[in-house]
Amino acid sequence: MTVDLVITNVNLATAVANGQPYGGQLNRALAVHNGKIHWLGTPGDAPTAATVFDAKGAWLTPGLIDCHTHLIFGGNRAHEFEWRQQGVSYTEIANRGGGIKSTVTATRDASDETLLAGAQKRLAALMAEGVTSVEIKSGYGLTLEHELRMLRLARELEQHNPVTVRTTLLAAHALPPEFSNKDDYIEHIVQAILPAAADAGLADAVDVFCEGVGFSPAQCERVFEAAAARDLAVKGHVEQLSNLHGSALVAAYKGLSVDHIEYLEAADIPRLKDAGTTAVLLPAAYFFLRETQQPPIDALRAAGVPMAVATDCNPGTAPQASLLTAMSQACVLFGLTPEESFYGVTRHAAAALGLAHKGQLAEGMDADLLLWHIDSPAELSYGINLIKPSQRWVAGVAQ
Repeated sequence: MTVDLVITNVNLATAVANGQPYGGQLNRALAVHNGKIHWLGTPGDAPTAATVFDAKGAWLTPGLIDCHTHLIFGGNRAHEFEWRQQGVSYTEIANRGGGIKSTVTATRDASDETLLAGAQKRLAALMAEGVTSVEIKSGYGLTLEHELRMLRLARELEQHNPVTVRTTLLAAHALPPEFSNKDDYIEHIVQAILPAAADAGLADAVDVFCEGVGFSPAQCERVFEAAAARDLAVKGHVEQLSNLHGSALVAAYKGLSVDHIEYLEAADIPRLKDAGTTAVLLPAAYFFLRETQQPPIDALRAAGVPMAVATDCNPGTAPQASLLTAMSQACVLFGLTPEESFYGVTRHAAAALGLAHKGQLAEGMDADLLLWHIDSPAELSYGINLIKPSQRWVAGVAQ
C-alpha cells in the first residue's frame, strides 16, 4: 500500500517507555496514513508514500498537550496585579470588586465575539509552541446560561483551529452573586447545570474547586455523584491551599486527574496510583502567587503516579500562555527532570484528559507531530522563548 506521509532521517522522542531517555530512537522514519501513525522503523524499510519529508536529523515528538486551562474569560486582572505589587491586601482587592468576581462579571458582560477573540489569541500562542490538544474549562459564568455558553465557545474554538479541545464543566468554581448559600448553589449545579451540559454533549468531564475558599469535600462529592450518573469523568482542583483530602475523593471516583496538589498528603498518594489518576502540576500558578509549599514530587515519583504539567492559563493566578515555560518552571521550581517534564506534556497529559490515542509516537496513535531543530529533547524544558517547532502536523496534515 501507499501511505500518506513518510518522515525520514529523523530522531524520534516517542514518549514510549523503551529503556531510552524520552523513548528515544535515532535515525528513524515514521509513516502516517489516514491521520494515524502507521509504522516506525529504519529509513531503508519505509513504505511507499504520497509525500516524503526529509527531517535532516531533526527531532520529532508527539504534539504537546495542555491538560489544564481556563482559556475563555472576559477582561483581565492586570490592575489587580498592580495593586498587589503596591501592597494592597487580597481582602482589600476583593472589597474593590476584584478577584474571581471581577472575571465573572467581565465574562458575563462580554459578547461571544469578544470572548472568542481573546481565547483565540491565547490558543494561538499555545499552538505556536506546539500544543495540538488542550483542555478548556468553564467556571467564569456560574449560571446555567453562561456556563453552557463557555462550553459552546470552547467547542467553537475547536471547529476553527487545528487542535483537539476537551471541555470541562467547572461550575463548582466559586459561589456566584445570585446565591448566598453554597449548598443551594451545589444543588443548582447538580439539578440544572450539569444535566443540561450533559444533555447537550458539551462537557467531556466535570471539575470542582475543593478548598475552604471554594467548596467542601461533601459538596464536591454531590457534584461527582451527579457526574457519575451521567457517565462523565471527574477531576479536581485540590490541595492547592490546604489539605482537605480532595485528592482521595477524586481517586474514590476513579478521577482523571488531581490538579495543583501542593498540600497533598503522602498517605493519599497510593490511592491515586490505585485509581489510575494523574497528578497535574501547575507551576505557573505557584510562581505567580509566590507560593512556598511544593507538591510532594519525590513521593509521587516513588509511588509511580504519573505527573502531567499544564499552564493553568487564567486571568487571576496564572496569566501564562506558554506550555514550554511551564515545562521549565516544573523543572526549576518543582525539581522535575527534563524527561519527566516532557512526559508531563505528552503521554501523562493525554492520560489526564482520557486521550488514550494521543501523546506518544507509536503505531495506531493519532499523528499529531512536531519537528524540532534541537540537539536534545532536554531543550524543550531548558530555555524560555528560545525554540518553537519548525513543522507541525495534526492528524497527519501539515499546518
